[in-house]
Formats: sequence, structure tokens, C-alpha cells
Amino acid sequence: MNYRKLGRTGIEISEIGFGAWAIGGDAWGPVVDNQSIEAMNRALELGVNFIDTADVYGSGHSETLVAKVIKGRRDKIVVSTKGGLWGHHRDPQGAPVYDTPEKVIEACDASLRRLETDYVDIYFCHLWWDKEEETEAFMRAFDTLKRDGKVRSVGVSTESIDYIKHFNREGALDAVQLDYSILNRSPEKEVLPYLQDNGIGAVVRGPLKMGILSGKFTRDIVFPEGDIRKNWPSEQWFKDSLDKVDRLRALEGGERSLSRIALRYVLSHPAVSSAIPGAKTAVQAESNASASVRPLLSDNDLQLIREVSPL
Repeated sequence: MNYRKLGRTGIEISEIGFGAWAIGGDAWGPVVDNQSIEAMNRALELGVNFIDTADVYGSGHSETLVAKVIKGRRDKIVVSTKGGLWGHHRDPQGAPVYDTPEKVIEACDASLRRLETDYVDIYFCHLWWDKEEETEAFMRAFDTLKRDGKVRSVGVSTESIDYIKHFNREGALDAVQLDYSILNRSPEKEVLPYLQDNGIGAVVRGPLKMGILSGKFTRDIVFPEGDIRKNWPSEQWFKDSLDKVDRLRALEGGERSLSRIALRYVLSHPAVSSAIPGAKTAVQAESNASASVRPLLSDNDLQLIREVSPL
């Protein structure tokens, strides 16, 4: 396993992390807790030292599973969690409200209790929309959480360059978690260059485009009930994505699986600190971790990728 610095924080993280959304059990089809724990343990055995979760994943269930894995070795594992999309403070439409620093701190404290730790290495704002009062609440809470030692670094989960600049207007942003993959190269235009220029760590979610770049999906696939991908087969963008996957298969061969190629692609960008594909089984965790050292991508590989999925 190779390791990289998280921006200017000095925190060293494995370039392949463990994305713990799926193990929450409420968005990605059937999941078995024991298998989820085995998957995380296997990832750690292979050198992964970074686990990313969120309070909303399984309404806290993902965090409770992560707690079981980090117990007794907390100082050896970099843990990030997110707040902002789930909580008991709601507006009349039922959306969560984080309009004061106290509500953000309350959410972070609840995550710490579920994780059974007194600090997290990265605490992300999990908002996907720019509400001025909530942005300000998170920024003020971040200062307090850092001062009190509850978080080592702070970030935001978004692909919006304006939102990122807003959060970073006083140089306070340590990391950004963003969607980036062969099938979504848009961050290469503005976001990744900005992060690199400002010493902000980039944590890539969706590097396999929610499984599409694993190469195992077919046009007649049927996703189970409770899977957020349930309606994908009827959507044109999904069919177009599978067409691109078919063209990308020219890069496969031997140990060069499509998923490893996809992970190596996002890791080839100098701004990226870590990619966090999800895994529900130890076998999936092994496949993800193997991409840290192989395959390296040639100029011809990159040229084909850019032709198949242009900016």
C-alpha cells in the first residue's frame, strides 16, 4: 500500500481508503454486518489506514460498525465522518437544519459517541447546497471543534468550486471530498487544480461510479429493493455509461481489471490524496486495495480514457 499526505495537514493516509456508505445497510441492497466488519479488517490487513463514514449512513449504523473495527487501534487508523444530512433538527419540509454552530457540534458529538472515540481525523460538512447560514454555522463550529481537540482537520463534501472557495475564504479548509472518476472528469477543470494550488487534500468518492466501473454490470441487470440504483437500467445515462465501459475494456488484461484501472486513473491526478471505493465483502476490499500498486497507466492508456470520456 502506498501513502500520501492529506494536503497540508501532515496526516498520512493510504491512497486507497475504505468507503463505509454501503455497510450502513439502507442504500446499496442487502448487507451483512459480519461481512462488513470482515471487509474492513481485511482492508486494514492490506495496509489501508483510512476509513470514511457519515452519520447519515444507515442512520448511524455505519459509524457503529466502524467503531468495532477501530477499537484498540485507534491511533493507527485515520477516520473521517460527515454531518449535515441527518439529524433531529428539521425545517417544516422535513429537511435537516444546521443553522447554528451548536447544532453542528451536537452532530459531531453524536458521531464521536457512535464511533466510540474522542476525536476524528477529518470532519466533513455533508451539505450539498449552499445555504449561507449553514455554511457560516459549520465554519464557526469547525473552529471550536479543532480548538477542543475533537477534530484534527475539517472539510466539505461537494463538487462546487464556488462552495469550496466560500469555505476556504480564510484558508481554513483542509480537505474536500468530491465525486471524481473516469466517467466524471469534470473536477479536472477547476476543482482539482484549485485544491492542488491551495494545499487542500482531495478525497475521491465514487471512483468506480457506484460500481459501474467495476465492469460487472450488464444492460439487463436488476438491482434489489432498497438499492438506490434500482431505476438505473431504464435511464439513458446508465446505458451510455455501459457503452463507455465496453470501450474501456480494451485496457484490461491479466491483473489489469477495469476497477483497478479506474482507481489508478483518479490516483494519477497529483491533487488526489486518497480514493475511497466502497466494499461490502473482504473480496471487494482486496480488489480495491490491490489498485494501490498496479496497474500503472501509460500515456496510451490515458489517451484512450480521455477519448472515451472527454471533458
